[in-house]
Amino acid sequence: MSEKDKIQLFENKRIRTAWDEEKEAWYFSVVDVVAVLTDAPDYNTGRKYWNKLKQRLSEEGANQLVTDCHQLKMKSPKDGKRYATDMADTEQLLRIIQSIPSPKAEPFKMWLAAVGRERIEETIDPELTIDRALETYLKKGYSPEWVHQRLLAIRIRNELTEEWQKRGVEKGREFAILTDEISRAWSGMTTRQYKKLKGLKKENLRDNMSDLELVLNMLAEASTTELSKQRKPETFQGSLSVAREGGEVAGIARKELETRSGAPVITSQNAAQLDRLVTDMIEGAAELPEEGSERAE
Repeated sequence: MSEKDKIQLFENKRIRTAWDEEKEAWYFSVVDVVAVLTDAPDYNTGRKYWNKLKQRLSEEGANQLVTDCHQLKMKSPKDGKRYATDMADTEQLLRIIQSIPSPKAEPFKMWLAAVGRERIEETIDPELTIDRALETYLKKGYSPEWVHQRLLAIRIRNELTEEWQKRGVEKGREFAILTDEISRAWSGMTTRQYKKLKGLKKENLRDNMSDLELVLNMLAEASTTELSKQRKPETFQGSLSVAREGGEVAGIARKELETRSGAPVITSQNAAQLDRLVTDMIEGAAELPEEGSERAE
């Protein structure tokens, strides 16, 4: 864990948080959140409410996911000393919030209902997933050209993961290992190192790639899929070797391009910075006089 004492504010109320670099997830102090939702006058009242709620949920047979929170030593708002504190990730927290009768919890419940409805709709009609992704990216300010390229990257990624599943690769840890191997082979960095270079935490790495980075990443994953289909590896080590080779295809292309252009392909800029760069270029071009429009002095 890192950033253990980072404070998030909700309606001017302090909520202690911690960032898990390994899992790439935020953890929130449950007592702090409960205190906000219940308008608890002090820390002890919030702590007592959470203890009773946790006991009730356990007696009602609630999923252990809700009640088995991570224990982290966090700085106490009372005396500044560190004490073991129940911390919940986003999923746990949303489930806990559903169990608290509070007007402040209603927006969360409405959001959960909307997400659940959309997920059911997308299961019935997968094309809705693509449509919503397109709409979301455009709302975030990405160009239509980049968005269509990003959607292609999603399709290529899905084809790769389907191929891995056929070869017996397990979702989660093994997917992550193979993805890191591909990334290391073409970019020289694992996914986490790449995200750190761009100053990212929870954000999606591909959403923060330049056009060239995204294209090369697609080439690496598409090459890995094709090689896997041809080789049909029967073991995880076999898939690992294929992933390395697939990434090397894009790695060779990257090095060749860098040699010919004299400029690095990998950039530390994230989506916000890349967007600002493009905007500055457009605004700068708009300020230039049109050809043949120079005034005669």
